[in-house]
Amino acid sequence: MRPIKIATRGSALALAQAGMVLAQCRAAFPEEAFELSIIKTTGDKLQTASLASANLPKGLFTKEIEEALLDGSGDLAVHSLKDLPTELPPGLKLGAVSQRADVRDVLITRHASVSSPVLPSIASLTRGATVATSSTRRRAQLLDLRPDLNIVPIRGNVGTRLRKLAEQTELEATILAAAGLARLHFRKGDAAEITGDDVPDGLLATAISVEEMLPCVGQAAIGIEIRENDSRLERVCAALNNATTQHCVTAERAFLRGMGGGCQLAVGAYAEISGDTLRLRAISFLGQKPVRGELSGKVSEAEVIGQKLAEKLKP
Repeated sequence: MRPIKIATRGSALALAQAGMVLAQCRAAFPEEAFELSIIKTTGDKLQTASLASANLPKGLFTKEIEEALLDGSGDLAVHSLKDLPTELPPGLKLGAVSQRADVRDVLITRHASVSSPVLPSIASLTRGATVATSSTRRRAQLLDLRPDLNIVPIRGNVGTRLRKLAEQTELEATILAAAGLARLHFRKGDAAEITGDDVPDGLLATAISVEEMLPCVGQAAIGIEIRENDSRLERVCAALNNATTQHCVTAERAFLRGMGGGCQLAVGAYAEISGDTLRLRAISFLGQKPVRGELSGKVSEAEVIGQKLAEKLKP
């Protein structure tokens, strides 16, 4: 049988995530052959475009990968689930999701001293500080907490953003996902200083609690997209899927779909499971003022919980 091709973007983070899935596939199915197929997406080509723009095409980081699945040049697509649209092309489906990593965002600062006994936080940023982020969700929550902040866009992979923060003295901070930092083997040392290959000296990292900043839908989960009705691929996905994460992101993605479905929407949502109960918290900045809400129910009703919470928060 021909090898199963794992389609992925070529960024460092995408390759790290695809490598994780590749290792899991080979361990679970030693009799199968797997190989990576690197695909350049529209989002990779639009390096100067603002991710906050409403005019960006749908599926910015997924369209070309999905086309490869449909034409057979790819089989398993590995995505950061937060980038995967809630409405998939006909013939494709979300086959599996990985066990979720740390969902929190991380504040990275450049002006604090490593020896300072007080770790940096959103509250401790200087008045009028310039914070770099291209996420509409992070921007909205930052300004809700600190209306005085100056938010500017930033593009590039994780390493590029860290270098920009270190080198551009007008920047005081940026925000990145904890899961992405961990998957790239960037570590927090003493006093929360970031260490790792090619990491500039003197950058500090502080995790932001989900009570202070809700993550985006699907954050820290890896989504595996496949063709429908392909028993060979479904067998692989059955071994890779994490049921707890799947229920949580089902609720979150149903909420996002109900809010309009765009990955760039200024909304956040996070689902957790305790026993047989799923709790979904969400925030929306789509109206004239922020609206927060939460809803709990049976794990088996994840989709309905997401839909109902969207109905409550939609302007």
